[in-house]
Amino acid sequence: MTINYVAFGLILDHIHFPDGREFQSVLGGGGPQVAFGMRLWSKHVGMIAGVGPDLPEDILQWFDQSRIDRQGVYKGKQPTLRAIQNLDKDGNRIQTWLSDPVALQEYLNLSIKQIPQSYQSAKVFHLGIHPDDWETSLDFILELKTLGALVSLELFKPAENPLSTLRLRTLLKLADLFSLNRSEAYSLLGRKTDKELIHSFIDYGGRLISLRMGAEGSIVANGTTNQILHIPAYPITVLDPTGAGNAFCGGFAVGWVETGDLLTAGLYGSIASSFAIEQIAVPIITSELIQLAKKRVPEIKPSAWAMA
Repeated sequence: MTINYVAFGLILDHIHFPDGREFQSVLGGGGPQVAFGMRLWSKHVGMIAGVGPDLPEDILQWFDQSRIDRQGVYKGKQPTLRAIQNLDKDGNRIQTWLSDPVALQEYLNLSIKQIPQSYQSAKVFHLGIHPDDWETSLDFILELKTLGALVSLELFKPAENPLSTLRLRTLLKLADLFSLNRSEAYSLLGRKTDKELIHSFIDYGGRLISLRMGAEGSIVANGTTNQILHIPAYPITVLDPTGAGNAFCGGFAVGWVETGDLLTAGLYGSIASSFAIEQIAVPIITSELIQLAKKRVPEIKPSAWAMA
């Protein structure tokens, strides 16, 4: 089977909630949540990630139960990457690595050689990058683009220092799809209104942009046509915000590629995010979940609106 949508990276999260609750060895790392968002809207999704010999069997079962291809999930010598995710009462998250530098080196250095043959004609590759040293991923991003796919980029965290105009322009021109949350946007451009942030990203060369705003929804923009839309969040009780942005990116990417419609892409992202936050750990994709996702789209579509 040809794989059209590919996500990267897997770690096991130890989630610490502000009320004292803790959950150990939860599937995370961004990649599975992105793959979940993709799989909700497409049958042809795959994952690329290095894992250790200690990976719990139920993690692999999640891929099989969700029918997400795992040809790209390979076993290395080091233990599977693990990190603590500390959540505060506002849903903000601070990640602290539990893995040692040797394991990080083995599993975080991406190479085109890791991509299975059936993935190499994919329509979209999505990966997260660190804003302060994103150039370390430059060669890999350029290699992905030679395969003819769209490259979707998402920031892992806010930048410690604002990027120069040249670095920001270069980054935005590399990304066919670019996604970030408000705090990450502020770290790049300073504190501005949402409208000013979006227009700035367009001015810097952004082509397809999604600015995620939690319970306030998201703003999605087409920098080529200057179409800008506000997409509402689906009303849901938040149990765990971990991975919501990742799921949004997966849904958005599939929505855009399959329909070429910015509104549909935004709605797909919003609905994917809603499932990610209403339970702890990444949901298993079932036919019932897919049908529920389809029902949720028209429930929020009338609340989307165009921005000038």
